[in-house]
Amino acid sequence: MILVTGATGNIGSALLKELHARGAGPLRGLTRDAARAVFPQGVETVEGDLAEPTLLKTALKGVRSLFLVSRLGPDGDILEAARREGVEHVVLVSSLTVQTHPHLGPADENLAVEQLLRESGMAWTILRPTQFASNALMWAASIRDRKTVRAPYAGTALPTIHPADIASVARVALTEPGHHGRTYALTGPEPITARQQVGAIAAALGREVPFAEISRQQAHPQMAAVFGAAAADAVLDVTGGDVNPELLMVRDTVSQVTGAPARPFRQWASENADAFR
Repeated sequence: MILVTGATGNIGSALLKELHARGAGPLRGLTRDAARAVFPQGVETVEGDLAEPTLLKTALKGVRSLFLVSRLGPDGDILEAARREGVEHVVLVSSLTVQTHPHLGPADENLAVEQLLRESGMAWTILRPTQFASNALMWAASIRDRKTVRAPYAGTALPTIHPADIASVARVALTEPGHHGRTYALTGPEPITARQQVGAIAAALGREVPFAEISRQQAHPQMAAVFGAAAADAVLDVTGGDVNPELLMVRDTVSQVTGAPARPFRQWASENADAFR
C-alpha cells in the first residue's frame, strides 16, 4: 500500500494519476474532504488532516510507503505515527533552499524535518525542488480581471519546476529500487523570469497580459496573502534580495531519475490556462 498525502494538491494529484496509470498499488489518497475528492478509479479515499496526526491511524493502516510534503503539520508526530504503523519508506518533499539559503526560517524548518526523517529508522528519499511553476497562480485573479501583473525582481531567472515533474520523481522513488537514502535537487529545464512566465501565460491565453515590475515593499503584502508573512520574506530573499548562484543552476535530475525531460514552464501555462481565463 502506498499512501499519498496532500492527494488533491498540485503534486499529490499528479502523483496518484501516475501511480494509477502505471499499475502501482494498492493506492490510498489522504484528503481533508473525502466527499469532494476525485481520485482515479480504484484509489482508496481516506479522510484525515496532517495537522491532526493522532487521527492518521486509519490512513496509515497497512501502508508500506508514504509520500509526504513537509511542514503541513507536526512532522515529528506524523513520522512517529508512520513508524508505529509499520511504514517502511517515506518520500519527503522538502526544498532546494535547504542547500541554497539554510539561514532562512522555512529552509531551517525543512532541514529539521529532513533530519527527523533520517533519524526515524524508516528508509527515506528526500526531494528538494526549486520554485514551483504553480506559484504563478498568485497572478490568476489579476489576469482574469485583465489587470496588470505586478511582480518584483522581474529579471531574476529561476529554473522553475512543473509540479508534475516532482510527482514523476516521487513515483519512481516509491516504486523502483535504488532510491533509498538519496537526496535529489530538482529543477525545471531552463531559467525563466517572472516577466517571461507572464509572457508564456499570455501566449497560452492568446492575448496580451500587461506586466510591471514593483518593489519588494510593494510585493510583500500580495505574497504574504498567499504564502504567509515569514514565507513571503523568504521567497523575496530567494528571488531577489539574496540570490545564490546555486539556486539559478539547471539540474538534469528529473531526466536522470525518470528518463523523461523536465517539462518547461510554457507546458504548465498551457495545461493550466483555464485558471487565468
